[in-house]
Amino acid sequence: MKLILSTSNIMTSGSSVIRRPTVTKSNVELINSLRANIVEAQAAASITGADSSTSSIFEISDGTPPQKSGYPSWTRKEGDTLYIPAHEPTPLAEPRSSYKITVKLFYLPGIPPSRRCEHTKQAISLVLKELGAESIDLLIVSYPGVSFDADDDGDSEASSAEDDSAVSDDGAHGMETMVRTWRVLEAFHDNGIIDKLGVSEFSSDRLAKFLPQTKIRPSKDQINVKDCCVVPKTLIMYAKQEGIELLTHNDCTDILPSGTIRELLGPRKEGAGVLAATADADDGGLKGDIAPQWVIKYTAVVEDRGVIENKGYFAMAQVGSCTGEES
Repeated sequence: MKLILSTSNIMTSGSSVIRRPTVTKSNVELINSLRANIVEAQAAASITGADSSTSSIFEISDGTPPQKSGYPSWTRKEGDTLYIPAHEPTPLAEPRSSYKITVKLFYLPGIPPSRRCEHTKQAISLVLKELGAESIDLLIVSYPGVSFDADDDGDSEASSAEDDSAVSDDGAHGMETMVRTWRVLEAFHDNGIIDKLGVSEFSSDRLAKFLPQTKIRPSKDQINVKDCCVVPKTLIMYAKQEGIELLTHNDCTDILPSGTIRELLGPRKEGAGVLAATADADDGGLKGDIAPQWVIKYTAVVEDRGVIENKGYFAMAQVGSCTGEES
C-alpha cells in the first residue's frame, strides 16, 4: 500500500506558526507541518461529527486492503493509495503567469533508481493538481547520498558515488545513475511540464563530469554551505563560465527517515494511529515495513510582489512486507 502524506498550504494553515527556520535540522518544517495538518484534519472531522478514531481496523493479514470504512474519516483511500490527510487542492488565486513555481524533488536513500520515473510522475502530478497549474518553472533534483563540502570542492565525489551506486538498479557508478535519472527529467522538459532544471550539491568537478552527458543543462546549482558567503572560487568561476546560477539551501540530505514516519503515524504519543508501533505489532495499526520513497517541496511566488502564496510538501511511503524490493 502507498501512503501519500501532505502538509497542505503551510502559508495559510496552522502549521505555518510552528515553522522554525533557524533550527539546524531542515526537516523540522516538513515533520511539524505534516503533524499539524493531520491534527487539523482530525479536529475538523471531530467537529463535523465524523468518526476520527484510528482503532483496531487496519490489519492487513493476507495482502487484501481493508474496506474503505475501516480507515479514519480524515483520510481518503483510492485504489492502493491512502491519502493522509484527505484535503481539497488550493489552486492559485491569480493567473498562472503571475507566479514562479519552484519545486525540489528528493529521491530518498535505499530506493532503486529504476523507480524514479514513476516516482517523478507521481510527485509532479500531485503538485500540479494542488496548485491547479499545468507547468513548473523550475525543478531542482536532490540525489540521495550526494553532499557538498565547501572546504573541499571537487573531492566529495567518492562518497556520493558510493552511496548512489549502493541503491543503483545495476550497480553502476553514481554518475551514470544520476545521468540516467536526469533523462527522465529532460522528458518532462521536452513535454513542456518543466521549464528549467536544476541540481543540488554539485561541486565544480561533479558539474564538469555531468554537463557533457546532458541534453538539457541545469540552470541552477543549489548547494548547502555552513556560511552562505563562503563558496569555493573554483565553483564560482566554473558556474559563471557555464551560465549556471548558484543558490544556497539548508535542506537535509535524508529529509524523511523511515523511523520518522513510524513516529508520525504510529500509535504512540503525538502519533496519528494509522501505523502499527512495529511492522508486526498487534496494536490495531497498519502492519508491515515502512519505506519512504520520495519527498517533494513546492513554492508558488507572486513575482511582482515577491510574496509566497503557496508552499507545502508531499511525501510518499510504501507499506508492506517487502518495500525495499521491486514489485
